[in-house]
Amino acid sequence: MGGRFEISIVAQDSITAQKSIDDIIAEISRIEYLISDWITTTQISQVNQNAGIQPVKVDTEVFELTKRALHFSKVTDGAFDISFAAMDRIWKFDESMTEMPSPEAIQKSVEKVGYQKIVLDSVNSTVFLKEKGMKIGFGALGEGYATHKCREMMLAKGIQSGLINATGDISSWGTQPNGEPWKVGITNPFKKQKIVKIVGLTNGAITTSGSYEKFVIFNGKRYSHIINPKTGYPATGLCSVTIIGPNAETANSLSTSAMVLGKEKALPFLKNYPQYDFYIITDKGKSIQSKNFKTYILKK
Repeated sequence: MGGRFEISIVAQDSITAQKSIDDIIAEISRIEYLISDWITTTQISQVNQNAGIQPVKVDTEVFELTKRALHFSKVTDGAFDISFAAMDRIWKFDESMTEMPSPEAIQKSVEKVGYQKIVLDSVNSTVFLKEKGMKIGFGALGEGYATHKCREMMLAKGIQSGLINATGDISSWGTQPNGEPWKVGITNPFKKQKIVKIVGLTNGAITTSGSYEKFVIFNGKRYSHIINPKTGYPATGLCSVTIIGPNAETANSLSTSAMVLGKEKALPFLKNYPQYDFYIITDKGKSIQSKNFKTYILKK
């Protein structure tokens, strides 16, 4: 999935722990070969290759994941859009950019983006992209989905404690061997070697979306690698959104959506999901947190 997975398992013996880790790796690979849009043989790649041509039958698992992603595309009015995969990569965050792309280039970059042109047929379990050149991708929630599925699998197998970290999309269950909750640090976006909060997790997920790893600055304004799929412009206003809740897939959808929506729209949007708590840091360094987020905070 293009990211690094770190797996921690608490078990009665090392053989059980290693077997559990092997099972998790196999499950991650299984999911990758279903939903990756980089591997040409996956079902999602087949959907993309048949854009504007014909619907493609997919497994129920892939159909339901697409359906949930499309739901977030709708409720955010396209701030979260699974058809972002067709976007032209005109923004470069490798220090090679010396000026902003032209408005014309930015507008053209999102011509093939539009969740409204995705057709789902639940009777036949098919996905159809109406226009040639369209693509869908699960870069914003695939890793969270994988960690959640692996957590459920481990619980079903009787593994009572563990943590799976997929490049910041974290699913946890149970406690550390010493009985303490799993500890996760939230990075200070202005001093990346430091953390602003340490939170404790026992049965839940945490994800962070931020602009502090990849960004460019033009005329004193920070433009992040998280692009608004409606406009083609990078998200601005927020530099970090952390979400804690029961499901890493949903948490990732919420953190990505909030980054694109910006402060004014993100706060009322997040309040529609009371099972999920948030900790937001704006570009100006102001922090905003949900009422119950403080219950997760541990002393440094």
